[in-house]
Amino acid sequence: MKIVMEYHNPVLLTETVDGLNIKPDGVYVDVTFGGGGHSKEILSRLGETGQLYAFDQDADALNNSINDSRFTLIHENFRFIKRFLRFHGVKEVDGILADFGVSSHQFDVAERGFSTRFEADLDMRMNQKSQLSAFHVINEYDEAQIKQVLLQYGELRAAPAMAKLIVESRKDEEIKTSDQLKTVLKKFLSPKHENKILAQIYQAIRIEVNQEIAALKEFLEQTPQILKSHGRLSLISYHSLEDRLVKRFIRNGLFEGEPERDVFGNFEVPFKKVGKLIIPSAKEIKINNRSRSAKLRIAQKI
Repeated sequence: MKIVMEYHNPVLLTETVDGLNIKPDGVYVDVTFGGGGHSKEILSRLGETGQLYAFDQDADALNNSINDSRFTLIHENFRFIKRFLRFHGVKEVDGILADFGVSSHQFDVAERGFSTRFEADLDMRMNQKSQLSAFHVINEYDEAQIKQVLLQYGELRAAPAMAKLIVESRKDEEIKTSDQLKTVLKKFLSPKHENKILAQIYQAIRIEVNQEIAALKEFLEQTPQILKSHGRLSLISYHSLEDRLVKRFIRNGLFEGEPERDVFGNFEVPFKKVGKLIIPSAKEIKINNRSRSAKLRIAQKI
């Protein structure tokens, strides 16, 4: 059977929306609209007075906007969630859904530069109006900065040697395309591990270009202020850097350290986790291989 890929196959669709515990008259936010799969499922569960707001910084996602009076699509990064909800007159919501990472569409459009499969200009911008691109990271960052990006976001042990080689190679000629970058780093790409190492390199550069970790932290820090009491977070992460931050924030309300204790010695935290970690079934992974690393965590505001 041939599987037709949509703009983006929503990962853990039922489980993620179930996690929001939808109230028909509630107000919800999908901060990673993409192809609109999760948003459509939320709308199907809302009544006439329910409202859904969605965020996406990628202009391509605007083509998928949903014609529904209950729906508003905001063309912005979710790191600005509080500001733009306030702009639309919304102070509190009943639930927030996020499906972090890169959409199938972004991976499959060669010229966006997200995929290791294609020859393309070094780009990787989710917001195509952003000034910072993969080209700037590779050609304008100094050796220490490149090493830090590859080490911190790609968890590559060879990061120091890779950074040194990139800086040496670009003295002769700018590194403009994915194939040029692969050629420069060829000595690190053993046939057995080439795909894995390339994926780590691309992940590191992409996270830096889009400031994904900073955006995630800013977003999470605003959620306790936006959610109503007993409101829900339903969050899908794809790599350990994201998932670690989500897990710690749900547990402690912090990214590092321990929360303060009250006079009785109890931790004061904004959320309690709901259920256990959810991962895709073997069936879903077979249908959509990109779901294989997804981790869903659900939390409720105390």
